[in-house]
Amino acid sequence: MKRIFSILLMLFISQMSCFAEDIHFDNEVYTLKYSALAPKTNGYGNEYFKKYENVSNWSKMIGIYYYPDEKDPVKFAENFDKTVESTDNSVLLKLIENKKSDKAAISFLVNGCENAKKYFEYDIYKFEKHPDKGMLVLKYAVKHFFTNDNEINQIAQKVKENNDKYLEMIITSPIPPVIEKDIQIKN
Repeated sequence: MKRIFSILLMLFISQMSCFAEDIHFDNEVYTLKYSALAPKTNGYGNEYFKKYENVSNWSKMIGIYYYPDEKDPVKFAENFDKTVESTDNSVLLKLIENKKSDKAAISFLVNGCENAKKYFEYDIYKFEKHPDKGMLVLKYAVKHFFTNDNEINQIAQKVKENNDKYLEMIITSPIPPVIEKDIQIKN
């Protein structure tokens, strides 16, 4: 029984693990390429990208953000949900709240355009209390680029098929510690 538990624990940890400035998630490696103190929140934000991607050019990313003055992750998620639902280019997919453990998660799509390329950005955010003070936020984002409207249905189907899977992975993944180190934007 202990051996089965150990194996399950190792599998769980392998879903998202932090080694120095790399994060392993869904069989891909993301490297810390942006880190800075956020003036609005007085907390650090870290953004991880795939090997040849960066802040200004990415297809997938993971963000870890610390909000030292935020006390209620569930209420924060509810307000975030209202913002998503009231924005014309966004579509809410799912909001999950666990008031008992002060955690929440949200998934949604945002329509955008970058360098004359249209895309849907699929976002998942997890909000939870920081062990000492404030709130931690884990973000997973994927950009789905398209050139014609026929591709929109394919993107929607793919996101619909995988939304619950990625939500579960993000919800069950521990949030790695925030690295407090200023890293300039590198291209």
